[in-house]
Amino acid sequence: MTDAVTVTRNDEARRYEVHVDGELGGVLQFRPAGEGRVVLPHTEIDSSFKGKGLGSTLASEALADLARRGDTIVPTCPFVAHYLREHDVPGLVIEWPREEDAADSADPGEPA
Repeated sequence: MTDAVTVTRNDEARRYEVHVDGELGGVLQFRPAGEGRVVLPHTEIDSSFKGKGLGSTLASEALADLARRGDTIVPTCPFVAHYLREHDVPGLVIEWPREEDAADSADPGEPA
C-alpha cells in the first residue's frame, strides 16, 4: 500500500481510527473496564478498504499504544483475538475472556 496510513486514538469516541490519505478507513473500539483494564469489543474496516491490511495495521498500532500505556486488554473482538494469537505485542498484558463472556459482548456487525 503506497497511500499514507495513520492510526490515532480518539478518546471521545472510545476508539482507535485508521486513516488512509486522511479518509477514515476503519475503527477498533475500546471500553475502559476499571483498574487499568480495557475491553476491545469490535473492529471494523470500511468495505472500500478491505483486503489492504488495514485491520492488521490498526490492531498493531492500537495494541502497541495500549501496551505503552500499561493497560491490560480484554480481547472480546474476534479479529483482535485472532491477531493476538498470531502476533506478539511486546509489553502487552492480555486477560483472555471466558468464552461465554466473549459471546455475550460479540458485536453482530461485520468484523475486520
